[in-house]
Amino acid sequence: MVTRDEKEAPMPVWSWILCLVVLAGAAVLALVAYRLRLVRAAGTPMLLRQLPAEADEGWRHGAAHYTDDALVYYRLSSLRPGPTVSLSRRRIEVTGRRGPSGTEVEIMDDDVVVVELTVGRRGQGGMYEIALTPDLAMAFQSWIEARAPRRARRRPAA
Repeated sequence: MVTRDEKEAPMPVWSWILCLVVLAGAAVLALVAYRLRLVRAAGTPMLLRQLPAEADEGWRHGAAHYTDDALVYYRLSSLRPGPTVSLSRRRIEVTGRRGPSGTEVEIMDDDVVVVELTVGRRGQGGMYEIALTPDLAMAFQSWIEARAPRRARRRPAA
């Protein structure tokens, strides 16, 4: 016969809390590992900022991936599982180029090219700046110029 003292005591609350903390930590680590894998697989390192922004603020480090339809940007310091920004290839218009100025020189090399972009007609999709090395800026420009012309789009089926 089993006495009352020999029965198993229920698990204390602190051990349940400890288990939940360990599981939450494992989930966060898995999310960080997944995000880093996405950023590394994306390939093209760049800085991006959305306009309007102060002269030297808003730059975010990350990596971009060029797809057939969009520029997909993954911010380096974000835990978001998907891309941070996705810009439609057909709607991107290059509106200017410049070198780094002011305090931007502190976070960018001297040879970096800052490309100003407008997305959509009259900037309805937003305005951005991306900072790239000269060879990556040339590759970006080639990717933009190689898109199919607007008149080549297929019309939706009626």
